[in-house]
Amino acid sequence: MSDHVSVSGSAAGRLSVFKTYKLYVGGKFPRSESGRVYEVTDAKGKWLANAPLSSRKDARDAVVAARKAFGGWSGATAYNRGQILYRIAEMLEGRRDQFLAEVADAEGLSKSKAAAVVDATIDRWVWYAGWTDKIAQVVGGGNPVAGPFFNLSSPEPTGVVAVLAPQESSFLGLVSVVAPVIATGNTAVVIASEKSPLPALSLGEVLATSDLPGGVVNLLSGRTAEIAAPLAAHQDVNAIDLAGADEALAKELEIAAADNLKRVLRPQPVDDWSAMPGTDRLTAFLETKTVWHPTGSLGASGSAY
Repeated sequence: MSDHVSVSGSAAGRLSVFKTYKLYVGGKFPRSESGRVYEVTDAKGKWLANAPLSSRKDARDAVVAARKAFGGWSGATAYNRGQILYRIAEMLEGRRDQFLAEVADAEGLSKSKAAAVVDATIDRWVWYAGWTDKIAQVVGGGNPVAGPFFNLSSPEPTGVVAVLAPQESSFLGLVSVVAPVIATGNTAVVIASEKSPLPALSLGEVLATSDLPGGVVNLLSGRTAEIAAPLAAHQDVNAIDLAGADEALAKELEIAAADNLKRVLRPQPVDDWSAMPGTDRLTAFLETKTVWHPTGSLGASGSAY
């Protein structure tokens, strides 16, 4: 009788299946068009993976995808956006162990501390999901004016927002800057932490399976300064969040952003991403539309100003 050979082989002799990390642009998972990668290491310098080294063209492609998605996403009901954000939290809950391991490696945390970060990140998605249909009531409403008019203000999303994710908080900080942008109807081009991009790139896999339309969030990895420069100067980017920029880079990007009057959210001296957020980031990328409507006999025509 011939010896039986196991198809799977023994556990001891099994080769590891290394994960190939890719960008997330327009709902798809491309490699960088340049073909470049760079080594990502853990807090102790141990190799973890090769991440795509995004190019300027990757950044431009991400802006095209974000603009294409903007009309549908900003036109969706606030309730629908909230349901989708909540779905993202559900998907993260199901992949909690994966993100726990990635965050522990990326940030050099113990298992218990990494678990606390991942749990806080999931809760952060839920928190912002709850705000999607409430923020308009906080920042909009009727205004008292002199004269026979109704004067109503309502918030609208700014448009395509470039987001520089925090460098040290690879997951909780990332979600803390991305979630409020899309909760209010904007679309985002996100540059992941240069040092620790893997949790962000894995988040793309969650977004792709969570009912979020392709192009609403686009995730790039690589050299922050290299990717951010074309985004800051891009004429179809409406705003930029500089959370992940150091002082010198932030100043350079602010100057570039002034060419087409982008809204700029400057980095704060100290950002405690574990602290409960307020509404500042929700309102940072909203514009206010004000409508005047005559009352009394003038209002019968139904005209608005």
